[in-house]
Amino acid sequence: MFALFDDAGKFLAGRVMSEADASMQVELDSGKRVKVKAANVLLKFEQPAPAVLLADARALADDIDLDLAWEFAPEGEFGFADLARDYFDARAGVVQQAAALLRLFDAPHYFRRAGKGQFRKAPEETVKAALLGIERKRQQQQQIEAWAEELAQGRCPQPIQDQIYKILFKPDKNGPEYKAVVEASKRSHKAPLDLLQAAGAITSPYQFHWKRFLFENFAKGVGFPALTAPEIKDELALSPVQAFSIDDSQTTEIDDALSVQGLGTGTVTFGVHIAAPGLAIAPDSAVDKVARERLSTVYMPGWKITMLPDDVVQAYTLIEGRDCPAVSIYFTLDETTFEIKAKETKLERVHIAANLRHDKLDGIVTDATLSGEAPADYAFAPELAFTWRLAKHLKAQREVVRGKPENFNRPDYNFRLLGERTAPPSGDETVEISVRARGSSLDLIVAEAMILANSAWGGWLAELGLPGIYRSQASLAPGIKVRMGVKALPHAGMGVASYTWASSPLRRYVDLVNQWQIIAAARHGKTAALVAPFKPKDAQLFSIISAFESAYAAYNGFQNGIERFWTLRHLAQNGTTELTAAVMKEGLVRADELPLVFKALGCENLPRGSHVKVRITGLDEMTLDVHATLVERLDEAAAAEEPEGDDDELESAAAPIALAIDVNEADPAEAASQG
Repeated sequence: MFALFDDAGKFLAGRVMSEADASMQVELDSGKRVKVKAANVLLKFEQPAPAVLLADARALADDIDLDLAWEFAPEGEFGFADLARDYFDARAGVVQQAAALLRLFDAPHYFRRAGKGQFRKAPEETVKAALLGIERKRQQQQQIEAWAEELAQGRCPQPIQDQIYKILFKPDKNGPEYKAVVEASKRSHKAPLDLLQAAGAITSPYQFHWKRFLFENFAKGVGFPALTAPEIKDELALSPVQAFSIDDSQTTEIDDALSVQGLGTGTVTFGVHIAAPGLAIAPDSAVDKVARERLSTVYMPGWKITMLPDDVVQAYTLIEGRDCPAVSIYFTLDETTFEIKAKETKLERVHIAANLRHDKLDGIVTDATLSGEAPADYAFAPELAFTWRLAKHLKAQREVVRGKPENFNRPDYNFRLLGERTAPPSGDETVEISVRARGSSLDLIVAEAMILANSAWGGWLAELGLPGIYRSQASLAPGIKVRMGVKALPHAGMGVASYTWASSPLRRYVDLVNQWQIIAAARHGKTAALVAPFKPKDAQLFSIISAFESAYAAYNGFQNGIERFWTLRHLAQNGTTELTAAVMKEGLVRADELPLVFKALGCENLPRGSHVKVRITGLDEMTLDVHATLVERLDEAAAAEEPEGDDDELESAAAPIALAIDVNEADPAEAASQG
């Protein structure tokens, strides 16, 4: 005797070896013996053989018309044998009964399972809905097949074109567009990015990088809602100082300015003046919500996405010739020793006498003119000379705390796209890359002034028990990163006891948050903690830090990537085929005269610091890869000490684009800088 039984939804048949009241031993065709509960046995039969029964039943089941079977089925609960007798004839044998069982089991949209071998008709509405769903799925699969075929033949269907960035970076793996790309990639044996390029979905590498960034970070677009800059209602006294700012000519968000009073008297008052949007923009106001969503201005060659609308920025920026509201901190200093005798923070109006520009003065304001070794024929020469001497003193003091000199001997690079523009670059512009020595005189003046103000304000907030957003670094040991938090902790890299960001409130949201706290401190002193926007242990601060770090990393990553694009474009435009470079590690080299780190074959075993000439063998503006090989070594030993930096950052700059699409899935449907 044979038996057909249910084994966890799989139907098996075999010879009955022994039988008890509650179970039986069954031998399968494979020779394996299994214990089967009596309740799971659905049919007992003498013939045909088990394998023949299952094969014949499956073939017959496929011919059963489900609509007709559904019509024949009784309204109440019924067994598969009942349906076989109704559908075939009253004497339906075991093959017909088994066929009915398999067909019923495989059609849950027509028949609901009600127990072992028992079923119930699904309501007519359910059947119709299920059939519509099956038909839609069939049509969708046909559409996937058609799209995949088009892609494989080098054409991109419009629905896939419309979702190109979503498919590549944030895919819905159940979506037909994604499945079509996966299928086409398998058929054509091409990587998804190569496939889509070949199909014409990606025609401009620059637009690919730009639109990908917008897709991931500005999904709603870069436009601003209609906003009006709130007025500053405070009655602010006018300071007697004549302040000057130092920025690049492209800077419109002028956050900071400096002033010097009392030169020649032995006691000098040095002022740092910061634009004061915090006096007008209130937490949770419409303008604040926009700033908190963006968190920072995004910079790139030839364009920027500002944190605040230009009309709002212009209401508070420190424009020359205007009396501008400012949060000022004054340091009373000994003119000779630079000893700080007093500090005072004021909310006031400051006359901005001039907006000095780096790019126009870098070759004019030099160490020689500032030290008196050469004539100083420019505005604010005495003030700049004093602030330069002060900056050198402050830097030396920080380096004592730091334990070693700052070693930033790599140059900065300026990117200039030729031509005027009122819209983002297209990617076809001619790019000029110029070198700007790091740590120029004007750089040093501004940097040390901001470090002095930010560290002083950080310490002051801590003294008053006011929380702020701080940057700290436990030590200069390798791998110890700069962190953001709400406690005033030392910053080893800066060589200061505490450090906030509060000097760029028009460009960085954390600076605006800290400015609100500083304003509360200036207004209320020791009782500021009772009225400040953010109280101790305020959970909002932690939320702001988390969001800011994520956005800032994304923005910096994009800036680095797009500058790398323009560097590759510069190489192509100038026909550059060879570069001199310094070896970093594991084959990575850094170009001498361009902001470019890449791997060069043949450099893997050279010592760090070795000077080499490499040949450029290929550039890929999509993946931002540089292919290069060693031509010759230009020195016999490792060169000078390598400047401070983070090799991980260098490697990530050269890393290929990471896609979120995986063509190897079995089933796609289941699938901060220092300071």
